[in-house]
Amino acid sequence: MAYIRSRQHQKNAVQFKHTLIAIAVLAAPLSVQAQTEAQKSTQEQSKKENALPEIKVQSTQDIPYKAEVSSSSKLVKPLLETPQMVSVIKKELLQEQGAYNLMDALRNTPGITMQLGENGNTAAGDTFQMRGFASQSSVFVDGVRDLGAITRDTFNVEQVEVVKGPAGADVGRGAASGYINLASKAAMLDDVTSGTASINNGNNKRVTADINRKIGDTTALRLNVFKQDGGVAGRDQVESNGYGIAPSIAVGLGQKSRAYFYSQHIRQNNVPDGGIPTVGLKGFYNANALLLNAPKVDSENFYGSVNDFEKVEADMATAKFEFDLSDTTVLRNITRYGQSSMKRVVTGINGVTAAGAQDTWTVARSRQGLDQSNEIIANQTSVNSSFDTAGLKHSLSAGVELLMEKQNTNTLAVPTGVVVPAANLYNPNANVSLPIPVKNGATAEGQTKTVALYVFDAIDLNDAWQLNTGLRYERYNTESRTVSLSTAAANPTLPVGTLIPAKVTKSDDLLSWKLGTVYKVAKNGRLYGVYATSLTPPGSANFSLSSAANNINGPLADAQKTTNLELGTKWDLLDKSLSLTAAFYRTDSTNEIVQVDSVTNAFAQFGKRRVEGVEIGIVGQINPDWQVTAGAATMKTKVLQGSTGNNAAGAATRWSPDLTATLWSSYKITPAFTIGGGLRYTSEQKRVIDPAANLAVQNMPNIASNWVADAVASYQVNRNLSLQFNVANLTDKAYVNTLNNSGARYTVGTPRTFSLSANVLF
Repeated sequence: MAYIRSRQHQKNAVQFKHTLIAIAVLAAPLSVQAQTEAQKSTQEQSKKENALPEIKVQSTQDIPYKAEVSSSSKLVKPLLETPQMVSVIKKELLQEQGAYNLMDALRNTPGITMQLGENGNTAAGDTFQMRGFASQSSVFVDGVRDLGAITRDTFNVEQVEVVKGPAGADVGRGAASGYINLASKAAMLDDVTSGTASINNGNNKRVTADINRKIGDTTALRLNVFKQDGGVAGRDQVESNGYGIAPSIAVGLGQKSRAYFYSQHIRQNNVPDGGIPTVGLKGFYNANALLLNAPKVDSENFYGSVNDFEKVEADMATAKFEFDLSDTTVLRNITRYGQSSMKRVVTGINGVTAAGAQDTWTVARSRQGLDQSNEIIANQTSVNSSFDTAGLKHSLSAGVELLMEKQNTNTLAVPTGVVVPAANLYNPNANVSLPIPVKNGATAEGQTKTVALYVFDAIDLNDAWQLNTGLRYERYNTESRTVSLSTAAANPTLPVGTLIPAKVTKSDDLLSWKLGTVYKVAKNGRLYGVYATSLTPPGSANFSLSSAANNINGPLADAQKTTNLELGTKWDLLDKSLSLTAAFYRTDSTNEIVQVDSVTNAFAQFGKRRVEGVEIGIVGQINPDWQVTAGAATMKTKVLQGSTGNNAAGAATRWSPDLTATLWSSYKITPAFTIGGGLRYTSEQKRVIDPAANLAVQNMPNIASNWVADAVASYQVNRNLSLQFNVANLTDKAYVNTLNNSGARYTVGTPRTFSLSANVLF
């Protein structure tokens, strides 16, 4: 996707005294340059942020990658003075990289890894871990939780905000290692039209349009749309198709009372990717000598069926009101209704049968179905105020949140007695018609209602010290209704397949908090420390409670508690054009369910695991022509208290690499021509984490470490048109993107992919 960079660069006002750059994982220039008049204006505006007349996304065109503040009204200080690692990925960077969805966007921040799912259930949509904990249920849009196993598009996203460390005080239950917030594009007082058109060598075509119109002195309309269809580079049969529309209207802009009404509607009709066998990969093991020495399968092979599909419908409608009660106090209310549905049939692959000639070997297939709907109704009322008491300056945010979340899932299965035929291992038939899973009567319906109160206060104790506090109380009620099919073992007195209804409820009070301090080392530098908590109660992720004694989602289980200690420093350099961050973090999770007796199958809730490491980052510009964003994070995971197997003391956490790093930079060679590129590194990700396991006989024990390089070149044809050429995986390196929990199958890393885009701006 191409874009037109701001034409406000004033190169004649910039003089370097010196630049020191070390590129191992990031570049860290320590130079001083003269301020441009535009930058001075930006600095004067940022000094006024503490007054908080209106919290909004800052999009400084002169610094395409760097944001000064979060869009969240709960983060009451600029990012420099926020005692927590917060990564902001702006739309300018997403456009330059051609990052069309959330998972692509998250590759710009270290410490996040993608997941494929359980052996019998391929994960759908945005599925990822952050700092060693599953985080897909901690995605928010404009501060409101976003439900559903869907792939989120970035066509209507102003910036992606990644807040790391337990954040129960910020967003409530869950959020064991942080959360993701997507800030939506909003109508503004300007007449701007932009659009893109792109095509890649996977024959995937995409167009977008962003139209904003001022229709009065204080009113504006905005419309964002996209349409995409075609294949996926390097994969036979797999397709990515969809369209979306996001209209919005803003009334009272620039006035003391403002109203925003906006909605978003997305439809997807994809052919999902069930992955390919791991046979032949480095580290693969099988007791069958023929398979142990077998070659890899073609990475383009498709083992699914012509009737595999994935259909997504996602809608949300929002009304937001803002009232300036004074120059330093703002009252807000936001109401949202959202719903999404996913209907999906995908083919998974499992065991391989190798006997006789190699061209007759087969791989077993499973038909996996998902029929799930999600619904959410949310209302948030908050106030932000800046005031002085007893010589102390306060930046306060307080509010109340009302939330109703619901999820319904119908179990799909191939009818009893219907056989799913195996596929030829090396030459699968992509045009075969396979049995379609149907509803078998088993269902799961869950609902959680929440009432929450919160308060945040950043207190300037003096010119050097700041105290940052946050407290959230919430009362929740989860109700789970299920219908399951009886089995001979579980229900010996009933006919197999008898439908058995059940209802389980759980209510509780949760109290989460954080306490931080910031020390002003220099005008442009801060040291900070923060301690924060979050709680994950039973059924938190999918509103499904269990009556099983060994299940963390049982109603008798206590909430899992996560605590986080973070010590770090933040610096704004080069007249606030470049931001440097570094932090040590330690996260402890307690109250995990562990088995204490394998004979009696007794369980207890005393498990404890720890994740700790160091994270560093850089974002901004070295000069108006040179942009950079980079980061690196180490991660050491370990079970401190446990039992056996994957929960044994000393075990690690799956899919948690010791080191992740990312670098992206672009340079404007001439006023019209820009080049750029980057590197992404992920060290080994462990699948087998039992410290007693023999890794030599564990199928695929891990995902090997890998480097991936990307590049971009863009040309400004005239003031209204630019062309952009992106190359993903520049060296065409073969690598494993995700691996399932059994190690039987994996998804292929993106091969070398070329994309040509055009962007217009009027």
